[in-house]
Amino acid sequence: MRTSTARRMGTALAAAAVLTSIAACGGSDGSGGSSGSGKDKAGAIGKVSPVAALKQVQQKTGGAQSAKVEGTTEMGTAVSMKQSGAIGWADGLSGTLTITYTGGTMGDALKQAGGDGSMEARYFKDEYYANMGDGMAANTGGKHWIRYSYKDIAELGGASGDVMKDQLQNSTPEQGVKALLASGDVKKVGQEDVRGVPATHYSGTVDVAELTAKNSNLDAEQLAAFKEQLALAGVSTQTVDIWVDKNDLLVKKTERGEMKTGTFNSTLFYSDYGIEVPSERPPASDTVDFKEMMKQEGGATVGAS
Repeated sequence: MRTSTARRMGTALAAAAVLTSIAACGGSDGSGGSSGSGKDKAGAIGKVSPVAALKQVQQKTGGAQSAKVEGTTEMGTAVSMKQSGAIGWADGLSGTLTITYTGGTMGDALKQAGGDGSMEARYFKDEYYANMGDGMAANTGGKHWIRYSYKDIAELGGASGDVMKDQLQNSTPEQGVKALLASGDVKKVGQEDVRGVPATHYSGTVDVAELTAKNSNLDAEQLAAFKEQLALAGVSTQTVDIWVDKNDLLVKKTERGEMKTGTFNSTLFYSDYGIEVPSERPPASDTVDFKEMMKQEGGATVGAS
């Protein structure tokens, strides 16, 4: 019985950690928006300064509210994964992603706990769900989905739980733009094609220790929130590159940095902005609540074991 419980808990906790992959894709609070020079005329991206152009990109990308996303993420020795699907950010994070874990200790834990190497995640304003497949169902009375409320995630691990909650609940593609604006040394690299789409490439490096309102391009409130997010995640430096199409929308973003768990690498491609995002919750009859699973940690079962 304890082995079954340990397996369930290992699966649930590893899934919660892996699902921060979307956090690596974003993590913006969505409120940074654009002000002042961010209201430059559309279409002038090639004729204005990199900072003014990026504020324009932040505004346009944030306003698009949804997109398809595809890419890869590596977080030190903890996990490496691929993800694809559609996400929205009109009111918190929404959408569906298929996540395939390709390595790392978390990926190994998921496989050992009965996972088949991939899972489906569905995101909503106040909660998200993870389908761990038949391996999970074998240990939860036939239920495939775990429900996580963001409130429960925040309570899970103190500061780290708060980071997971914030990142999962508020992820948007414009985070890469926000990071570049914070860097203070954003540069226009030049014109390149991204999967056949002509794009403008921008690059910058964020050094958390040197971030100040004077040398960044964020206001004091935005900068404080950004620094806190990086500090809680254990990020000391971060290099960000983005590629922007003729409509001032991100088509590619790469992020590289050092975290508490090792080197972080992410490459993401965005397309089909404005796409309809799936919004159906899994059946209650096929869902087990993460908080209830935590209550069973002492050895009781959730469904059949």
